[in-house]
This record gives sequence, structure tokens and C-alpha cells, in this order.
Amino acid sequence: MGTVLGLSAGLAPGPLLALVISETLQHDIRSGVKVALAPIVTDLPIIISTVFILSKLSDFHSILGIISLIGGLFILYLGYQEIRTRGVEMNLAERRSRSFTKGVLANALSPHPYLFWFTVGAPTMTRAMNQDSGIASVFIISFYVFLVGSKIALAILVGRSRSLFSSHGYLYTLRTLGFVLCFMAFILLRDGLHLLKFI
Repeated sequence: MGTVLGLSAGLAPGPLLALVISETLQHDIRSGVKVALAPIVTDLPIIISTVFILSKLSDFHSILGIISLIGGLFILYLGYQEIRTRGVEMNLAERRSRSFTKGVLANALSPHPYLFWFTVGAPTMTRAMNQDSGIASVFIISFYVFLVGSKIALAILVGRSRSLFSSHGYLYTLRTLGFVLCFMAFILLRDGLHLLKFI
């Protein structure tokens, strides 16, 4: 689950990916890599706070059920967006240097990390920790290896080929990940309905 979610988030069009692309094209591959590393810094406080809050709610199945339903709908929306994507649009007109700072600000001010960790990431981590702390570690490590790693790989590819994001291979990869996300969304929705005792 961490691998699929990380890879999907890393390849999906969005503000951080646009910044990775623009910094790479305007400056160099190193600048794009700096932007790609931003989630490692910005997400840590989000993870700690959401896992702490949800661990206190572990006995409140109704609240966790509602959160799981919201998370399922959020992942379904992301999957739908990836299925219907036509590529990445780049606007390079107003980009400057200080790549890492811009990456941190772009990620910290985006609602996606907060939505993801509160509705999907933290509930998954909480369930995993209830089984085995090693499972939770594997989830978070695989998520960030593929989230950051895919963005770094894209920065390298963009530095060498500007036509990558309009290629059929990139679009097919995104759409395949979109279908996988939709499948995972239905699992989260099922878990939410189970916690709410509808099934």
C-alpha cells in the first residue's frame, strides 16, 4: 500500500511536481531534486500530530469509520484524476532560484499532505502499529522512498528529455496507478462501513 500510494503521489500532476519540472528546466537536475526532497521535511510534523490524534481515537469506531470513508473518497478522487489526466502543463514564467525553500513552502501550504495523512496515512499507520511496529515502518519507508524517489527520477528524466510528460508511457503509467488507487479506495470505503457497522 505504501509503495502504490507513494508512487502515485510522486508521479501525479500537482503543484510540487510542477515545481520539480520547472526548477529542473530553468536551473538544473540538482534544483529539481531539492524540490523533490521537500516532503521529507514538511510531512514529519503532520505525521506525528495525525498519528497522535488518531491513536487517542482508536476506541471510537464511529469516528474512525467516518475518517476512513472520507479517506476512501479522497483516494477515489485522486484515482479518478489520474485516470483522466492528459499530461502535465508547465508554466515557467515566474520561477526563481532557492529550489528547496520553494519546495518546502509549496508542500506545506498544499492541502493534500494534510488530507492524505489525516484520512489515509495516519489511520493506516495506526492499524499497522496495532499489529506490529515493523509493518508501520515498512509502510512509511516504502511510501517516502517511492514518493521522493519517483520525483527525483522525473527530475533526472526531465533534465534529459523535455517531451517525457506528453509521452504515452507516462500517461499509461498514471492511468494504471489511477485504477489501482480506485481499487484501494473501495477497500477504505468498505473498512469505513464496517467500522460504522453498516456491513
